Amino acid sequence: MLATRIIPCLDIDDGRVVKGVEFKGLKDAGDPIERARAYNDMGADELIFLDVGASHKSRQILVDVVEKVSQQVFIPLTVGGGLRSVEDMRLVLNAGADKVALCTAAIARPALIDAGACNFGSQCIVLSIDAKLHGTAWHAYTHGGRTDSGRDVLAWAHEAVARGAGEILLNSIDMDGTQKGYDLELILQVSRSVPVPVIASGGAGTLDHMADAVHLGRADAVLLASLLHFKTYTIQEIKRSLAQKGVCVRW
Repeated sequence: MLATRIIPCLDIDDGRVVKGVEFKGLKDAGDPIERARAYNDMGADELIFLDVGASHKSRQILVDVVEKVSQQVFIPLTVGGGLRSVEDMRLVLNAGADKVALCTAAIARPALIDAGACNFGSQCIVLSIDAKLHGTAWHAYTHGGRTDSGRDVLAWAHEAVARGAGEILLNSIDMDGTQKGYDLELILQVSRSVPVPVIASGGAGTLDHMADAVHLGRADAVLLASLLHFKTYTIQEIKRSLAQKGVCVRW
């Protein structure tokens, strides 16, 4: 049995960690370098940095942060937000990232996934899907959850994996920051439809929510932000709880 990964997410804007609700109302949540070091020391399995500003200026700040963090943190680091080319991917990988996350640019130009996988390997390419429910189906959104691409999430996930994406970061816009629980049906449907790991993101509020994402949603990892940033739980508390609920975790 593969261990379930606990992954803190650092949304970064102009060099600071921020957090909002349903991708809106961003509030300052600390220094990314301090946060990354703390989560590394707490026992996080990986880290994800997302540049929510996604401008050229913001991306350059993010590269500087990645370089500093990679010198102090010894767990896998995924970086995304505003990566529009193979050159952008190479820039953050050379700065110390282990994987890159693609969202808006991949929908605009799906061949970017093929190019990334060809240059760096599928294990390096994470498809980030910002999903919002429309009737009985989920649509993939772009530009930080502001624009409906009209693409069906399940079809898009399937295509992206066929193109070379090695992992999916599945963000529920509806549940983001609400602490009401993950969108279990969304996670389950995507997990069933693709043969690559799925990271559940958006909505964690209790320890039970995380166990449900694994047991009911079949997620391979859980992404956390508010619960860690604002010290509701520590990573060790989360891992102990998951282990007690029958989830295999890394110690």
